[in-house]
Amino acid sequence: DLIVVGNFSGDKDALGAVGSTSALINLIVNLFMGLSVGTNVVVAKLYGSKDYSKLSSIVHTSLLSSFIIGILLGVFGYLFSGNLLHLMHNDLKLSKTYLEIYFIGMPVNLLYNFAAAILRAVGDTKRPLYYLTISGIINILLNLLFVVAFNMSVAGVAIATVISQVVSCVLVMITLFKTKQPYRFRFHELRIDGKALWEITKIGLPAGIQSSIFSISNVIIQSSVNQFGTIAMNGNSAAQSVEGFVYTSMNSVYHAALAFTSQNYGAKCEKNIKKITIYSLIIVTMIGLMMGVPLFIFGKQVLTIYTKIPEEIKVGYIRLHYLCLPYFLCGIMDVMVGILRGLGYSTVPMIVSILGVCGFRILWIYAIFYQITDFSSYTHLNYLYISYPISWIITFVAHLISYYICSRKVFKAFKTWN
Repeated sequence: DLIVVGNFSGDKDALGAVGSTSALINLIVNLFMGLSVGTNVVVAKLYGSKDYSKLSSIVHTSLLSSFIIGILLGVFGYLFSGNLLHLMHNDLKLSKTYLEIYFIGMPVNLLYNFAAAILRAVGDTKRPLYYLTISGIINILLNLLFVVAFNMSVAGVAIATVISQVVSCVLVMITLFKTKQPYRFRFHELRIDGKALWEITKIGLPAGIQSSIFSISNVIIQSSVNQFGTIAMNGNSAAQSVEGFVYTSMNSVYHAALAFTSQNYGAKCEKNIKKITIYSLIIVTMIGLMMGVPLFIFGKQVLTIYTKIPEEIKVGYIRLHYLCLPYFLCGIMDVMVGILRGLGYSTVPMIVSILGVCGFRILWIYAIFYQITDFSSYTHLNYLYISYPISWIITFVAHLISYYICSRKVFKAFKTWN
């Protein structure tokens, strides 16, 4: 989306208009998207313990709940996107257009994520990948068609995004319908079971709260960037997109650690859980460094894919300079969250993350950044972005201590159960 509007849209504000909406989208969506983490953990645990009778109830409760929540979120986002953007010092009409169209697709967006969480929980990560690949290709082709051929600018990429989400949602639901496994989907079994919903919420709600509060700190950061003007918004949007490839790659290890830990928790395999922890930390560190270091070195060249304006590239590289080299710290921090949630502890990592990441960044912005910043100088963005790696270090150490304490309790309980 960003590359297409940055290069082919006739609107100079298009790049920043699309990119600056991500923090707000995450703020609204992540609270409920966290429930898909609850679905992942509970399905994996029941699948690992072979408790198939409860598994079907969890699956159908998750899918119906996600669709209902998606409708409510879609209506809310469509009606109030303009007001929320105004609070972020973003009064671009193009941003409002993008959000309104994006939220129309919210029901299928949430349904896909919950359905994919079910497949990933039982170890089927390939088919969600195939479906996203198909929808991603469709998204790219429609982006070019709507923006280049039809000159639809921001509205074009928003419509393309919604259409691609519909495609991925339909494909994953067909998979759940056709499978013969215990997690199969049947229309006549769709109902919300109170006990099943509580099991999902118990794990997923803290994860959602954590993600939403994360988003609050990111909204405040985005709001701070917006005060530097359109050039800063465009440069920051391009850099966010670039680093997003690193984050998503590392985040896949978080999801793998979450699913495997949950399955082995259900099977009471202490040895496997310890291996999963070590391997996940090694793998995510390797991914973070292999992708982050080249972006640290060649970040300016990569940013030219999004924009050819030197000032925007310069501003974007300030962000990459501070985030890409130490990005593996974010990865190992998230992996520890996944391990703890897989062990059944969701509130502990929530509290630690809120205090270590969100609390620290908000404190940094208001106590330090706003006190020493001149919004007419882009170099002052250095003082904003440096808060990221500091917060990752603090939070990872706290998660490591939490893991040591919580895992000892769980492994001791395993011996009692056996």
